[in-house]
Amino acid sequence: MRETQTRKADHLRICLDEDVQFKANTNGLERYRFTHCCLPELNRSEIDLKTLFLGKLLGAPLLISSMTGGTEEAKTINFRLAQVAQQYKLAMGVGSQRVAVENPQVADTFNVRSLAPDILLFANIGAVQLNYSYGVDQCRRVVDICQADALILHLNPLQECIQPNGDTNFRGLLDKIEFVCNKMPVPVIVKEVGNGISAAMAQKLIEAGVSAIDVAGAGGTSWAKVESERAKNAHQHQLGQTFADWGLPTAECITSIRAFNSEIPLIASGGLRNGLDVAKAIALGADISGLALPFLQAASQSVEAVDALVQLLIAEITTVLLCTGNATLSQLKSSNALQKLA
Repeated sequence: MRETQTRKADHLRICLDEDVQFKANTNGLERYRFTHCCLPELNRSEIDLKTLFLGKLLGAPLLISSMTGGTEEAKTINFRLAQVAQQYKLAMGVGSQRVAVENPQVADTFNVRSLAPDILLFANIGAVQLNYSYGVDQCRRVVDICQADALILHLNPLQECIQPNGDTNFRGLLDKIEFVCNKMPVPVIVKEVGNGISAAMAQKLIEAGVSAIDVAGAGGTSWAKVESERAKNAHQHQLGQTFADWGLPTAECITSIRAFNSEIPLIASGGLRNGLDVAKAIALGADISGLALPFLQAASQSVEAVDALVQLLIAEITTVLLCTGNATLSQLKSSNALQKLA
């Protein structure tokens, strides 16, 4: 129990203080460019960023991606994020709630609903825990803790391989995910943690009954690097360094999944750092886009810093729409304004 809390604190510190970003492997979005429209015939003030996701109206196509919980610092960060999410009607995911299952005393670090009564809120637990005594009861518990609208089951085999005492038994997990999908009273989302979901894996997950997929591709924070920084010996450290750039680029995940399935609600995350990245991901086929590190950095400062970040992201997305001649996100998706560079 204490080990899990210590790990959460380590993750926060490392992500904020150390260079744990992908280097050679990018999110792939730099390979695309919007066609500029010099005469958009639009009034910027009329551009509409609202969108529906899992039946809930968002003010902008933004998800504050799952990050943290379980410590006092994490509580402060989550509460700051929730206040701003409520103001702008953004979606938000909390960090892995395993620590709250193990220690109910820290459950309040995830309980942001009182500050954000109207947002689309995602609970979160590691899917691999379904092979380590967790079941539908624990999944229901984490949803209840934060009164969530949906449950994220995250997949992180690489991180577990490098993490000290990681949970590495992923055998038979797809069947257990399907069971949870069938039994949960809320939609189930499956996401990676930064190494991507391929089209083949997405197809299996869709057939298992997941309601949405968050591709969480390569190009942002490398959790292999994060765990390498926490290594207790040279073996673990080198293992993390070897796989520091492992994964499927976010753009590749989006396009490959959309090539076979145009309907599954799709979240793009993994290395998105600004509103231009968000707009590119949506033009490629994502429905909303998630950011983690930019929100973590802002929330570690103040509510005002988070508010300023959201204002900038919205301005950047709006600028893309104006300068491509599109008044709505759906128009952007169908406009063919995004071109792949040769």
